[in-house]
Amino acid sequence: MRRREFLASVAAASVAAGTHSYAQSAAPIKRKGRIKQALFRQVFGQPANASFDAQCQEAARLGCVGFDLIQPADWPTLKKYGLAPTMAPMSFTSFEDGLIHRESHDKMEKALREEADVCAAGGCTAIISASGQRKGMSYEEAADHAVAFLNRVKGYLEMKGVSLCIENMNSRYPDNVLGRPDQACDHASWGFEVCKRVNSPRVKMLYDLYHAQVQDGNVCATIRDNFQWIEHFHTAGVPGRHEIDDTQELNYRFVATTIAELGFKGSIAHEYRVGPGRDAMKSLQQALDIMDV
Repeated sequence: MRRREFLASVAAASVAAGTHSYAQSAAPIKRKGRIKQALFRQVFGQPANASFDAQCQEAARLGCVGFDLIQPADWPTLKKYGLAPTMAPMSFTSFEDGLIHRESHDKMEKALREEADVCAAGGCTAIISASGQRKGMSYEEAADHAVAFLNRVKGYLEMKGVSLCIENMNSRYPDNVLGRPDQACDHASWGFEVCKRVNSPRVKMLYDLYHAQVQDGNVCATIRDNFQWIEHFHTAGVPGRHEIDDTQELNYRFVATTIAELGFKGSIAHEYRVGPGRDAMKSLQQALDIMDV
């Protein structure tokens, strides 16, 4: 969503009446608390089979802490159920432009400041960002441009208490379903190096475990080696970007244990897509149990 739509959503009506009811008699689930888990709406199935209000009610019952990429107009619904907006959507730029295109930096800085203001006022402490498509630019030049932009905005982000999180995205798949073609941060190492150069507590990585496994592997060692630069995680299974159970190659139980033992204080959001023929609620319960170490 672009900046104009993002800002318009702040003033929009915030809550739609819920029309779907989950098992209301089911008891709330208390999680161990070592891993704070958040959700994307898509884990409830596509198309969503319930209102956002009903999804929030169920997420709270299941012991989740919030949702990623929810528009500000719906943040009051999150708060109604004790949930948080765990990652704000990217309104200040696009997947194509991202952080690396210097010609867009002036416009992006203004828009990012506005988005940071909305987040600070609404209790959201992180904004997702994309590196941008290189379009023939070298990785080195792309990193220089990203560092230049982030050095311009880091002081404002620090003042507002809002982190800008660079997401790694695989370029192995040439589509926007399983991959993100031509992104400068297709290898997470690029993003970690940018974060190190900027050296701000409010410029971090959103380490997407699905994209990382597709592009590079060596996931847990990478987490350990770069832990101080990671603000947030996304999950999904490889292959297919579906459930994180034993139908795929990553051992998410081991990943969760690794993250918990490092003392991670942020949240991990489930971004998988429900597989064909799967029961969305059973898949969600299983995913939350796997990561509850």
